[in-house]
Amino acid sequence: MATEIKAPSFPESVAEGTVATWHKKPGDSVERDELVVEIETDKVVLEIVAPEAGTLNDVLADEGDTVESEQVLGNIDEASAASPDKSEKQSSSQKAESSADDSAGDKAPKKKAGGGKQHEIKAPSFPESVQEGTVASWNKKVGEAVKRDEVLAEIETDKVVLEVVAPADGALAEIKADADSQVESEEIMALFTEGAGDAGQDDEASSDADSDTDTHGDSDDSADENHGGKILAPAARKMVAENNLDAARIEGTGKGGRVLKEDVQKALKDGSAAQSAGRQSDKPASAKAEKSSAPSAPAAVEGQRPEKRVPMSRLRQTIAKRLVQAQQTAAMLTTYNEVDMSAVMALRAEYKETFQKAHDVKLGFMSFFVKAASEALKRFPDVNASIDGTDIVYHGYQDISVAVSTDRGLVVPVLRDTDSMQFADVEKTIVDFGKRARDGKLGLEEMQGGTFTITNGGIFGSLLSTPIINPPQTAILGMHKIQERPMAVNGQVEIRPMMYLAVSYDHRMIDGKDAVQFLVVIKELLEDPARLLLNV
Repeated sequence: MATEIKAPSFPESVAEGTVATWHKKPGDSVERDELVVEIETDKVVLEIVAPEAGTLNDVLADEGDTVESEQVLGNIDEASAASPDKSEKQSSSQKAESSADDSAGDKAPKKKAGGGKQHEIKAPSFPESVQEGTVASWNKKVGEAVKRDEVLAEIETDKVVLEVVAPADGALAEIKADADSQVESEEIMALFTEGAGDAGQDDEASSDADSDTDTHGDSDDSADENHGGKILAPAARKMVAENNLDAARIEGTGKGGRVLKEDVQKALKDGSAAQSAGRQSDKPASAKAEKSSAPSAPAAVEGQRPEKRVPMSRLRQTIAKRLVQAQQTAAMLTTYNEVDMSAVMALRAEYKETFQKAHDVKLGFMSFFVKAASEALKRFPDVNASIDGTDIVYHGYQDISVAVSTDRGLVVPVLRDTDSMQFADVEKTIVDFGKRARDGKLGLEEMQGGTFTITNGGIFGSLLSTPIINPPQTAILGMHKIQERPMAVNGQVEIRPMMYLAVSYDHRMIDGKDAVQFLVVIKELLEDPARLLLNV
């Protein structure tokens, strides 16, 4: 007996909804009240659960389709797993689907790749500060042979991109979390079979449909051909379609030239992959109509006012949320000073080559600021503390977060126990942080637990700014551009390389007097670097 899965009865103020995500595929077994599909309206996202236990046989409304109140979305066969005629029903259903989809694309349930022991592929264990992640891309398709520790998928959190690797030699048997879907800590993302290999072109072609979010209708089986021979990750393919881009013009940085989501974002930023006006997008008609007002020609005609709308990345959303939260929850105040960089620059110039030969790393300015801040934090423990509810947490160590800019946004990895670090240790770690941050290889644990932050807007030319506190920390130091200015020195006007410094602090925790004196100590240590070595 078949049971219909229907859209809910929308209220009068909601005319229709859009099928957002199918959580089950035809042939999957479902339990009563198990989530099957989500419908997004202009107000809320509605979850549709299975009315009865059984097997999902038909999907009548694809993802992205517009549905009306109480419209039939699919059918569930209520036959029990133990029923002798279940396999015949499923076989009959699959044949019917296969026949019906010959002209629209192969959407029949795919057979699992053969092999040995089966593993559950789970999302990593996220720390408490990370609630969930987004499946950025699947680097392997169902049935495609992979080696142990080869990257299967990438998960993007609000801090880093995490790689999910193969537990053994084998192949993916089933993908349960499609690209762009949200996953929680240790959620099952896929099933993996040891010893399984590529089952052939037919299975490989059909696996494209499972690795994307499509479950019925417009198939992506020929996606590689449609994109000029480029292999696109699912998230990248979606962005290419949404923004009407020419994938052939996008340089892929993934394995084997695979185009990743980040590659598409870069192409959007520099405008290098815009399609010609005559070329049509692969998007549904409804999506085309929605975007019809956007110019598709790469060059703007005089008098036009072109605009481009792109979704905000998960990292950028989190940055925005936390910056606003910091300003709303902290009694933030900023104090300023200036430092004469003559002594640091002279010391750096004198020992730059010797330092690089001895430690295989360049001597930069940041190590001086890290060491000066570490000493100042020891003298002013309030600046090194944090607020936890109604408690004050004093840290008996100095873990300094260093802001690093990447194409995806700002990340803040942490230098641990900076008081005991040597200058070379600081420089090497910062260089390593910068490289891995740009490659998306930083771990979550490397960006948690800082007690103080240093940010350097001077590398971009900033002369003066007001940095925003990085909660739950209570203070942040802002460095700026070194600029020669006329200064009064011993009654004489001299040209000196000067830098403005800014310390933003939470006035709930830190008194203005302590904040000012803290910044003065940093200034004094930098203007006489020997004090850093003598601890005076």
